[in-house]
Amino acid sequence: MTETAQTIHDMLQRLELFSSCSDDFLTKISSAAHLTTKPKGHMLFIHEDQADYFYLVKSGWVKIFRETLDGDQAIVDIFTNGHILGETSIFQDDIYPYSAETVEPSELVQLPLSMLKDEIETNPKFAMAMLSSMARYRKQQDQELEHRTLQNAPQRIGCFLLRLADQSQSGGPVRIHLPYDKTLVASRLGMQPETFSRALKKLKQETGIEVKGSTIETDSLDRLVRYSCAACTSEFPCKDLETESG
Repeated sequence: MTETAQTIHDMLQRLELFSSCSDDFLTKISSAAHLTTKPKGHMLFIHEDQADYFYLVKSGWVKIFRETLDGDQAIVDIFTNGHILGETSIFQDDIYPYSAETVEPSELVQLPLSMLKDEIETNPKFAMAMLSSMARYRKQQDQELEHRTLQNAPQRIGCFLLRLADQSQSGGPVRIHLPYDKTLVASRLGMQPETFSRALKKLKQETGIEVKGSTIETDSLDRLVRYSCAACTSEFPCKDLETESG
């Protein structure tokens, strides 16, 4: 195995989605994968294109979106390190269900979708892992619909930050990196940029977070959790919604 293939193998091995896969499969798909660097604004694929590959984000940010009839973009999500996108195409006649574009320079692993399909057909545990991953993502989307009804704007930003936070650092200092373009985050949360700016200032006042450019710092996630999840119907749901799938 080449050094690049070994790097990809190790990345996949750390993901919960692939925990039921054999080392032989991980070696095979890693050897067929490509590690690539894309500039900001690169289109990975377009809605309704034939799907041949899925992607793992190694670093950077990728937005997934659909275009409205008048040419505007409806942002479905924004993914960063450790997230997978495009894999659900195998359940949609091998057609991409959305478009994907890098929103800053990004390192990505490009993997063949055909191998993923073969593994699903031959490994029942992996098939269940795929369904579980999709169910978690659906739960996250349902929760966000609830948030838009029950939460104020600062709380919605707080939930978005909790999704990006390393939960293993709960109880201690945490640093969270946002895309450079905060208007993108605003659009993702269904806000105008000016609303996002005011809400971020309010969140800072309520939780003590520090905003330094594209970096958010906090001494502890606990205060952010208590404030952001106060209006949710389940206890601290944001901490349970982080998913690899897209």
